[in-house]
Amino acid sequence: MRAWALPEPILAAAPESPWGFPAELFRSRAELGTPGDLTYTNRRARDALPRGGTVLDVGVGAGAASLPLRPRCSLITGVDESAEQLAEFRRQADRAGVAVRTIQGSWPGVSARTPLADVVVCNHVVYNVADLAPFALALSSHARRRVVLEITSHHPTAWMADLWWRFHALSRPLHPDANDAVSVLRGLGLEARRHAEVSPRRAGGFARREDAVAWIRRRLCLDASRDDEVARALGERLVHDGAFWSVSAPVEPVVTVWWDVQPEIAE
Repeated sequence: MRAWALPEPILAAAPESPWGFPAELFRSRAELGTPGDLTYTNRRARDALPRGGTVLDVGVGAGAASLPLRPRCSLITGVDESAEQLAEFRRQADRAGVAVRTIQGSWPGVSARTPLADVVVCNHVVYNVADLAPFALALSSHARRRVVLEITSHHPTAWMADLWWRFHALSRPLHPDANDAVSVLRGLGLEARRHAEVSPRRAGGFARREDAVAWIRRRLCLDASRDDEVARALGERLVHDGAFWSVSAPVEPVVTVWWDVQPEIAE
């Protein structure tokens, strides 16, 4: 992951932090559906969750990984660095009528004050982890039954390579990818299994076109005067689905990775 670090001159010139995600981007992804709407990743978590069980969601965002499990949950603990994301998670949980606990901080730094759970879920966080080994082992030590991760097959910002070159003449790396992540996990002695499939695009985005553009512009460490230029560079990748503005990245498989803490758990 060191190869993904941005050069200091680019970061120093950025008018605001390029990291993190706006809560608006996650809000509709956590809107509550029916059990039939469960993703493959959701189903792998549900299958190991006893009735009235508990879930730990690391990098909870607005709760898209854990709130769909609410019919079997008595408590969901959400961990996130962002107070804004945790507030949105609590709002979505209140709508669902499910009890939640929130812990603000980075994982595994807050693991010592985080309770164990029957199932631990962690969606779209791994590529932001500098050292996967202690991160994954802390997930495993907090699960009574199963750990379930979801990641994209390649780094989720790999599609921005042409934009980094256009605005900064900066080449971006190709790795790590899902194969690298699984290799690390198995090297730790975790019996990680994986499943990849192309899933429908997740709902979510921005009510206003300019906010979608501004998010990518911030990612590129540019100031607001470059918004029009960023919009032109995005071209047809800037789309409206009738409800939200978003940036359409290339379709690629979503990878579910899971391992059992109690190997006898049946599918």
